Amino acid sequence: MKKNILWLLMLGAVLCLHGQQGELNIKQDEQITKLLEIYKSALKNNEYYRVQIGFSTNDATAQSLKSNAEIDFPNLPSRIDFASPTYRVRIGRFKTKLEAERMYNKIRVKYPNAMLLEPKKSTK
Repeated sequence: MKKNILWLLMLGAVLCLHGQQGELNIKQDEQITKLLEIYKSALKNNEYYRVQIGFSTNDATAQSLKSNAEIDFPNLPSRIDFASPTYRVRIGRFKTKLEAERMYNKIRVKYPNAMLLEPKKSTK
């Protein structure tokens, strides 16, 4: 009787091990891929909180400031926005005000003249 139980347990273990092998094929509708692309492009157009770390009327000075910001905060996207006659150096893309304020406090240590910029209001 004990041998039969032992054999049954061993047979069950072998069957369990073989039952874990298999292949999974996922068929995804092409419309989902298109929908994801539309979603990504919509996110690019969203406005974000940003931090302006400085500005200059000289492009070279703005480029230098941007380079320094990329070294100091490598995980934050940076860019220069030009509105005649000034080049504005801005970093970060924060979705929430809380996230923006937390990073703003860290940025101000290195760039004391930094300003937190709120998203533009949509006129749609």
